[in-house]
Amino acid sequence: MRKTKISLFSFDENLYAKGIDSIAGVDEAGRGPLAGPVAAAAVILPKDLVIPDLKDSKQLSEKKRKILFEVIKKRALAYAVKIIDSETIDKINILQATFRAMSGAVVKLKIRPNLCLIDGNRNIPELFCNQKAVVGGDAKSACIAAASVLAKVSRDKIMLKYAQLYSVYGFEKHKGYGTKKHIEALKKYGVCPIHRRTFYPVSDIVSQTKTDI
Repeated sequence: MRKTKISLFSFDENLYAKGIDSIAGVDEAGRGPLAGPVAAAAVILPKDLVIPDLKDSKQLSEKKRKILFEVIKKRALAYAVKIIDSETIDKINILQATFRAMSGAVVKLKIRPNLCLIDGNRNIPELFCNQKAVVGGDAKSACIAAASVLAKVSRDKIMLKYAQLYSVYGFEKHKGYGTKKHIEALKKYGVCPIHRRTFYPVSDIVSQTKTDI
């Protein structure tokens, strides 16, 4: 466990050792769900900060994510979250919506980073600062891991609010992902305003509804 922590923070430390002054980690949450927004976060952590138990948000319990969410917000030099709604996702596609969320989060930072570490294998088009795509970055870089936590918890909070508005779908449990119960609810009740109409099987249900009319 200790080895994992050291490795996570060493990735960023090695970059700082090369003379980089500030590094922002950038990650997203919600590319795959059938409903709800995509969220992205950008986080700049102090160079010497070590946050115990920080790791990729997918490897953390919901309880631990919420605790780390508050710690990161308190200890970060700068952080920002950008949300792109389901309607926009349908208009410009999920890849472009993800890029828009990520770039929007970076732009909102109160500190301009010298380098952005982007989780994944693609850089953000037309981003104003230097950037480096890091495959599996949320498990390699502390600042990306921090961004993954902020993005995930921020999106989950939104989905819990939607769960109250559209209670038949069970958003509080699956957060919009295509679970068996979610798809069963879709077939029974049809789509709601936050469903992504360009995503299968939502698209099929929308098509069938139009045909029936």
